Amino acid sequence: MPDRKYKVMVVGLGLQGRAVLHDLLRQPAVEQVHGVDLASGPAARWAERNALPGHRTLSDLDCSDKARLVAAIRDAQVDLVACMVSPALSHGVAEACIEVGIPFVSSSYTGTLARLDGAARAAGVTVLPEMGFDPGIDLIMAREAVAEFDSVLGLYSYGAGFPEPAACDNPLNYKVTWTFDGVLASYCRDFRMIVDGQERRGSGARLYHAAQLHELEVPGFGTMEAYPNGDAVHYASIFDIQASVRDMGRFALRWPGHNATWRLLADLGLLDDAPPQGGRAGEGAGPSPRQFLARHLEPRLQFRDDERDVAMIVVDAWGRRNGREERVVYRVVDRRDLETGLFAMNRAVGYSVAIGVQLVLDGTVRGGGVLSPVAHVPGARFFQELARRGIAVERETAEVAEHPARRVAAATAAAAE
Repeated sequence: MPDRKYKVMVVGLGLQGRAVLHDLLRQPAVEQVHGVDLASGPAARWAERNALPGHRTLSDLDCSDKARLVAAIRDAQVDLVACMVSPALSHGVAEACIEVGIPFVSSSYTGTLARLDGAARAAGVTVLPEMGFDPGIDLIMAREAVAEFDSVLGLYSYGAGFPEPAACDNPLNYKVTWTFDGVLASYCRDFRMIVDGQERRGSGARLYHAAQLHELEVPGFGTMEAYPNGDAVHYASIFDIQASVRDMGRFALRWPGHNATWRLLADLGLLDDAPPQGGRAGEGAGPSPRQFLARHLEPRLQFRDDERDVAMIVVDAWGRRNGREERVVYRVVDRRDLETGLFAMNRAVGYSVAIGVQLVLDGTVRGGGVLSPVAHVPGARFFQELARRGIAVERETAEVAEHPARRVAAATAAAAE
């Protein structure tokens, strides 16, 4: 009996969506890819320049119109949707998939998709979010790391996207590989972590004043600066380590100088998302400071065609195994592909989503409901597929006494005095 061939729809053809398109058109089991976007022209021109193989149709569609999206999915007779639009729109895309009865794979945080679990179960539809870079690769690496211990004492996860040193030619030492407004939003995100057995919460408005700012030595890159990045406590129960873990955090990494620079800009109110007060009579409110900053800086922070970015994840875990304390570090690093123009961040996000599509289509990931890569994606297979795409996951043991939480705990205690 011949192997079955599938049709896949990619909703959202921005930089990350193009990487999904690039990968799916090379998968033997995929016979056709339908790509839709509010404006599909740029993606179509990129596909032509790169002479992408396979059968594809790219068209304009406002995916916020769920009725039109449902009709497009049915007309194309696709077997699965890869969703690469913003989290604000992905909920409606998932609802459309459940209505039609086909799987949904996304790189976005689960968020409000959790509310669709009952409907997805009833329809027997697989909904697989968090299948990107961060979240995604980091979660699967962390799951593999914690599985090595009888009890986990600490888990730190670092995600990073930044220019190579040769491309650091502006005062921020940063350039854009996705929406800069999204980057700025992450610079004022509330966070939760566990420090010395105690939950610590931090306000995004004071992110760069947090005691949990610290440095990390990364082989091949030297000293990097870390700042808290979202909710780590949420994942303690997902990894089933809440009973033993003493230190847990999710962080982002940047080149030295980042934390001081953005502390200054945040203190000046340039990350505020509310329109400024006052102004002349009759004038509109105008953009918020953050919107202005995004619009002003984004065109000034673009990569040249010959410049590369770096995407990196470091997972640092320590705990007890066979009565001894041990520590393991998982690391993945990727760089821009200058031939296709795909940034490392595009590859890491988009290829991970495409692997998720592959695993759903071949039956490796199955079942109705809102699933998680932590529970449902086999690490060995996922790492093997990443390696086939030139993205290698490395593992090494390290000295327990040198784990980074020691510095964070000391700084947190000092700040509390």
